[in-house]
Parts: sequence; structure tokens; C-alpha cells
Amino acid sequence: MTPVRNAVWPMRVLRAVAVAVLLDTLVQAALAGLFVTGDLELLTWHAANASVLGALTVAETVAALVVWRRRAAPGWLAVASAVLVALVSVQQGLGEARVLAGHIPLGMGVFGCATALACWAFTHHAGTATRHGGTARRAGRRPVAGVAE
Repeated sequence: MTPVRNAVWPMRVLRAVAVAVLLDTLVQAALAGLFVTGDLELLTWHAANASVLGALTVAETVAALVVWRRRAAPGWLAVASAVLVALVSVQQGLGEARVLAGHIPLGMGVFGCATALACWAFTHHAGTATRHGGTARRAGRRPVAGVAE
């Protein structure tokens, strides 16, 4: 595997998983909204999809760790992804306990975090961060070819 090809795949995986998390978060909100309108069966779908969202956020955290380790992306990315896993877990617990006063606002926070992580994944310029916080250009490295600049 060439160095360029080896450097590009982690970011592509992160982008794909970040979009999946964002879309599934939107599905969760739609299912909740439709349940509130009176379709009680959708509560079962909402609960089942919470597990899917939890798994997707774990996958996003793994992808963020790989990007951080292989591409020298900032460490906060992996931390933020792990925080999202925790938020989704708390969200799931609040939903199962029917604590809507916490469940609904936290759902908005989960959606905001998922949006921020997906936006970062698509606006991050390849090779612009190093492990020490500098830029690739200052460190003498060139951006990776094949990743949106």
C-alpha cells in the first residue's frame, strides 16, 4: 500500500461514519416526532434505533482514534467522539426511564455534537495538524493528495 493511499483511507472512513451517525440521529428525531403524533408503534422503532445509534457512535470513536493516530488530527476529535458515545448512552437510559425533561434536550445536544463532528470531518484539511498542534506546512510536510483541500 502506498503512503498516500494509506493516509487517505482513515479520513474517508471517518467521514462515512460521521455521516451515518448524523443521519441516524435525524432518523431518531423523526421517529420521536412521529411517535408524539400518536403512532405508538414508532416508539419501539425509536428504542431499537437507539442501539444502532450507540453502535455507530462507537464506530465513529474508533475511526476518530485511527485518524488521530495515523493522520495526526487533533486529539480532541477522539475525545469529542467518546463524549458523544457517553451522551448517547445517557440519552438511551433517560428514554428507557421515560425522563423526557432530560431526554428531549439531551437529544438536541446529541444532534448538535453529531453535526459538529460531521462538519469537522468534511472541512478538515488533510495534513494541516500535527500531534504538537502546529501545521503541516510549518512542520515541512505536504498535504496528502486525494483528500479534499
